[in-house]
Amino acid sequence: MVFDLQSISLIHGINIASNHSEALAYFYFADEYGNYPPLKQRWALVLFLINYLLFQKLKLETGFEFRITCISSGAIAGISIAAVGGASILALSLYLGIYRRKKKVVEASTLPAVSQYQYVRHRLGSGSIPEKASESAAFAGAPSQGLTGSSVYKSVEFSYEELAKATEYFSQDNKIGQGGFGSVYYAELRGEKAAIKKMDMQASKEFLAELKVLTHVHHLNLVRLIGYCVEGSLFLVYEYIENGNLSQHLRGSGRDPLPWQTRVKIALDSARGLEYIHEHTIPVYIHRDIKSANILIDKNFRGKVADFGLTKLTEYGSTSLPTRLVGTFGYMPPEYAQCGDVSPKIDVYAFGVVLYELISGKEAIVKTNEYVPKSIGLVALFEDVLSQSDSEEDLRKLVDPRLGDNCPFDSVRKIIQLAKACTQETPQLRPSMRSIVVALMTLSSSTEDWDVGFFYENHALVHLMTGR
Repeated sequence: MVFDLQSISLIHGINIASNHSEALAYFYFADEYGNYPPLKQRWALVLFLINYLLFQKLKLETGFEFRITCISSGAIAGISIAAVGGASILALSLYLGIYRRKKKVVEASTLPAVSQYQYVRHRLGSGSIPEKASESAAFAGAPSQGLTGSSVYKSVEFSYEELAKATEYFSQDNKIGQGGFGSVYYAELRGEKAAIKKMDMQASKEFLAELKVLTHVHHLNLVRLIGYCVEGSLFLVYEYIENGNLSQHLRGSGRDPLPWQTRVKIALDSARGLEYIHEHTIPVYIHRDIKSANILIDKNFRGKVADFGLTKLTEYGSTSLPTRLVGTFGYMPPEYAQCGDVSPKIDVYAFGVVLYELISGKEAIVKTNEYVPKSIGLVALFEDVLSQSDSEEDLRKLVDPRLGDNCPFDSVRKIIQLAKACTQETPQLRPSMRSIVVALMTLSSSTEDWDVGFFYENHALVHLMTGR
């Protein structure tokens, strides 16, 4: 964040409790003639020492890294002697504000434990979720500027009574799904079709995580959040996606098989959604539960990534972070399942498993014997075949038989190559989601050879083809 002393609105907008770990302070003042004369050396030293000591104190108190930048020439150049008072007052004010905040936190920690409802209400009212927009604006999907690189779509807070009436008091006839954190119901709210997820208060962390992500980022290939409710239970209200999820289409009965080109299109849509949260938001997000059941299919058979309850945010450029193990077995890479290391590459691995599902129609963990409880991961199943010197015949056997004879095996082989790259045991060897998007975009290209390695090693091509 930048403290610009020429803009009082920016000073008032500073949030010391934000997730950013670094604050950058610029001090520059004009003289009475509007010029920016260079600061005399002795006064520059005094200014530097005063603010260095104050900001070091702030660093110890808050964990923030403060840098003092003095600009003495150029378009915005010079620091006048008046900066000594202004900068020092700012630093002192920041310190006093943080000290008061810290004191309040310490005092609050001595209070009796609050209920889950009070906890959620406190988080909603403490600025962790953007303030509510007008209901009409939220339903229209009108964006407002928020975090750099993304749009903020503010959410409506519904009453319990309105949600109950819209679902016929959460009747079984309106129930359309069941997840790990609650049930999903169909509803019509104010003229718009919606899906309402009802969650227990014990799932408050997952509720807040999903609410935070989907009110800060919006993309065509991410499911859209309409609003929420925290009366009695926790409720999230999403746009209604007509065609269910990818898992249902690949293995559910009573549905026509997805054509191969539709499967490739859904893969590309999902990759675009993941690329967005990995590379185009600040902070970046890691989904941590990518699977075919969390990829929804709309009426036009376009894919949307859903279920952000396990999403973890991380600062831009950070590598792997240890965390508790969550997610779905069969989609977890070795470094996560064994050590709990989290990086965007765990989503890449899970996406590779989804690619194998699109090819084979099989689940992420395959039962190898109908009568004996023995199973093998889909990744291991494909790796066993790919390790053979002549694997084409056995690879053809792994292709979903519902695709019939209209499936071009050359195209299937290319997706197998991409899935193999995504599920490399070493995370550093896996491509980025941006590179995967490029590879899928060029799948139908008429070029002679299609080398997966080329797409995530040629950064110039990646930047060229993903510029939107």
